[in-house]
Parts: sequence; C-alpha cells; structure tokens
Amino acid sequence: MSELSKTPLYDLHVELGGKMVPFAGFEMPVQYPLGVKKEHVHTRDHAGLFDVSHMGQVILKGENAAAELEKLVPVDIIDLPAGKQRYALFTNDEGGIMDDLMVTNYGDHLYVVVNAACKEQDIAHMQANLGEGVELEVLDDRALVALQGPEAAQALSRICPEVNELVFMDSRHIAIDGVDCFVSRSGYTGEDGYEISIPSAEAERLCRLFLEQPEVEFIGLGARDSLRLESGLCLYGHDLDPTTTPIEGSLIWAISKCRRADGERAGGFPGAEKILDQIANKNYTRKRVGLIASGKAPIREGADLVNAEGEKIGVVTSGSFGPTVGKPVAMGYVETAYSVLETEVFAVVRGKQMPMVVSKAPFIQQRYYRG
Repeated sequence: MSELSKTPLYDLHVELGGKMVPFAGFEMPVQYPLGVKKEHVHTRDHAGLFDVSHMGQVILKGENAAAELEKLVPVDIIDLPAGKQRYALFTNDEGGIMDDLMVTNYGDHLYVVVNAACKEQDIAHMQANLGEGVELEVLDDRALVALQGPEAAQALSRICPEVNELVFMDSRHIAIDGVDCFVSRSGYTGEDGYEISIPSAEAERLCRLFLEQPEVEFIGLGARDSLRLESGLCLYGHDLDPTTTPIEGSLIWAISKCRRADGERAGGFPGAEKILDQIANKNYTRKRVGLIASGKAPIREGADLVNAEGEKIGVVTSGSFGPTVGKPVAMGYVETAYSVLETEVFAVVRGKQMPMVVSKAPFIQQRYYRG
C-alpha cells in the first residue's frame, strides 16, 4: 500500500484537532472538534473553510489550448470569456463521464481543476490528446482552499476588498495579503463563496489569517459531503462514472448549446453520437434523481431502490441526513418510468423497505452571488 500524501495544511489540521482519514490518496480531515453536524450548520449560517488541496491543478498554454481542450469536453471552451470559469466533463467514446472538472480562462492560459481520485488519469488523458503546441503544466506547488457560506464575502473582503467585485463564476489573479492567488467566486456547497489557489509555502499563513475572522471555522470532509448533497451536486465516482452519460446523470445543462446537434460546433467530442442521440430521442433507461426519505433513518449509498411490488428499479449513489432540510436526503438512479417528481419508491435497508419520494435536487435554495 503506497504512503498517503499530505496537503500543505496537514500540520494545521492536526494542530486544530482535525480527525485525519485516508481520502483519494491523501490524509484529509473528516471533521474537527465542532463535529460534522455543527460544521454543516456553521457553513450554511456563517462561513466554512475547506482544504481541497488534494484536487489536481493544471495550466494549459498555447494559442490552440482552448480549441484542443474543447475536443475532449461537450462544452464551449473556445468562447469562454477571459476571467470566467465553466463546469465541464471529460467523456469517453461510449459517452460515459471520465471526470467532471472546472475550466477557467485567464486570458493567456487556461486553468483546470480536476478531481483528486482522477488526477493522474485526467493529466495523462490531456497529455495524450491535446495537440501540438499546447503546453501542460501541473501545479503541484499550490494549495487549494474553499471559503463557503453567506458570510464568506464579508470575512474575505476584510482582508482583501477586491474579492467583492467578483460575481458567481468570475475568476481573477488577486494578491491576498501580498500573496498571488487565483480566486474564483464559486464552490461546491450551494452557498456563496470562493475557491482560492495559494502557493504552498504561504497556504498555512493565509489560512490562519482566514480563521482569525470571527465568521470562519475549518470544515472537514464529512460536512462537505452533506453540504454538496443537499445542494444536489454530484460526487464523481459515486453519482457519476464512466458507464453513465451526462444525460443519464441529469447534466444536460452542462452540454453547451454550440456543441449540440443544431449548434455551430456540434459534436466533435468523445461519445458525441450517443450523447446527442440521447438528447434528441430520449432513448436512455435510467436517470439520476433526488430522493427524500419519509422516515428518520438516513439512506446510504448502495441501497437498492424497489417499486411497490418489491422489484429492483435502481440504486442510491449518495445519501445522508440533511441537517438544513431536516430529513434524510439522497441521490440515485432509477428506471426512467420512476423518475417523475413525487413518485414513491422504496429503499431497501437491512431487509426493510423504506419509503422515499422522487424530489427536486437541489433540496435547498442555492445562494450563489450573481450581483
């Protein structure tokens, strides 16, 4: 078994009582002394600081970088405005999702953030498929943190007033307390907030400065998971995988109009034929849905979903108690006939059938700052 990596903030997590667990090849804090539920509530009410330095950060340079990256994703990269960020998907030849990622246009280069568990695969995929003249640089000397919650802007602007000028999905190079950071107004909790890439050597100092703000607490992976689930956001390797298309994954919104069948740059990405056919003809048999349990017990990943007759119709891919919703919430895949809102299905937990209702995800109101 290979040794676990540590993020630049490892010592700070340990000092502050973080309970460290293995995650995607790293030692990561699952919670702090505050506890998962209080960390979740604190982020919804105030501001939470998350270490996401295990993610992969990559820079692509070269005049054809956007056009070359666009060949690998069903997304408009060529016309992505400078200073803007976009959600994208790497697809395979069968239309399945290899990973989900964020792409930012910084004018003279693209900045790409990929998931930790897929980092090596994604970098190899880009190296093998981006054409000549595209230079790929892996940023392994930077930390990445997310400051999330309704008071995130208030806390960060006290240190760096310039962050107030950003709206949702804006990105900028900003000096925070003299340190060159890549800052985007985005995140994965459904709240307003920022993702901040910091040179590793300055990461601990800046995070201590963030934590000095009265609104801010460190938040672990446990609450990060319940926050993203309440917000209806997918976790790669759980809700999305290489056998699932964006259409089955209810991510049709992530297929840019210009890449669809009637768009000016239609297709041209791996699996385009299958994905565009699914959009046009709805010929898929399962779909990702939100689920709310009628009872009190959380329904966990892996639970089978059955109909009233006890026939298997799907599976739960993410599930936990939603502290903000006040009920157990989940996401999963069901046969399309059962994907209509308000349909009752049943999760099988220890041999018992627990009623659940197909519901809109997100389960909470997303509060991104759009200006």
